[in-house]
Amino acid sequence: MRVYLPATLPLVTATYATGDLCALGPAAHAVTPALRESYADGELEELEYAALTAAARDSLRLLADDPGAPRRRVVLAVDVPDAAVLADAALGRSGVRVSGEIPASRVAAAHVDDLDAVDTVRAAVDALPAADAGDDDAAFAVDEAEGFELLWFAVQELPDLLR
Repeated sequence: MRVYLPATLPLVTATYATGDLCALGPAAHAVTPALRESYADGELEELEYAALTAAARDSLRLLADDPGAPRRRVVLAVDVPDAAVLADAALGRSGVRVSGEIPASRVAAAHVDDLDAVDTVRAAVDALPAADAGDDDAAFAVDEAEGFELLWFAVQELPDLLR
């Protein structure tokens, strides 16, 4: 099953080098039955994009926890055994928890913001607390980050990206 792990560039650098992505945590996003139900006519590609977008939003929270991290959302697309994935509605319609090891060799691709998104992502991270408190203007600032498509990086490009 393809899962989307939210991350930051420093987290990926630290964990990818060890060969084990477990340090990114068990929370991820995937095409779950709940997500399928909410997109009655959605094709797999559309559902995967929705899961990727949810993981990108979680990446904003990871950025908020690391003020020194470059303000670029990061999501790793990782293929794990179906048995290692359990849906978790507390994480949203696409939320899952991954159990067991997550070897770096299972990474299919990385999705990362372009440098053009840095200012918008910074504003989104700064607005998270107010958005969580119900401020509509702050929620709009958080949503603005989704206006930037994440760039796709092949596995063999990761070492260059992480330098």
